[in-house]
Amino acid sequence: MGHWVTGVAVVSARAPDGRPCGLTASAVASLSLDPPLVLVCVERSSDTHGCIRAAGAFALNVLRADQEDIARRFAAADRADKYAGIAWRAERTGAPVLAAALAWLDCRLEATHEGGDHTIFIGEVLAGAGGEGMPLAHFRSSFARVAP
Repeated sequence: MGHWVTGVAVVSARAPDGRPCGLTASAVASLSLDPPLVLVCVERSSDTHGCIRAAGAFALNVLRADQEDIARRFAAADRADKYAGIAWRAERTGAPVLAAALAWLDCRLEATHEGGDHTIFIGEVLAGAGGEGMPLAHFRSSFARVAP
């Protein structure tokens, strides 16, 4: 699967105490247009997994080609200050939306399915927007750029 090119996103949620949590994900897909559904696959041992379950919501923040530093920051499992210096806001569900993301989707948790050591979270898209720019990609364990 390392030969499969994927986009890179930060999946974010709010913990019960209100603090933001999030992780870098490439296992993200559009599931349905009517109703609008997306899926994200999250390792059960991650702290963000519990945040999504507790909040019943998550946001997908699609990263731009120049945001590899953000992707690396949110990929670090042991980093407590992932949001330090990063502007974000809460949308309809309260999930953190990164201000500088290329695009974002705010999702209500619709269903969950177990898959190996991950949970497949299916979210109904309640709101979203996109901006200008090119996306960050992931290919063969490295970040890549997409040419127009």
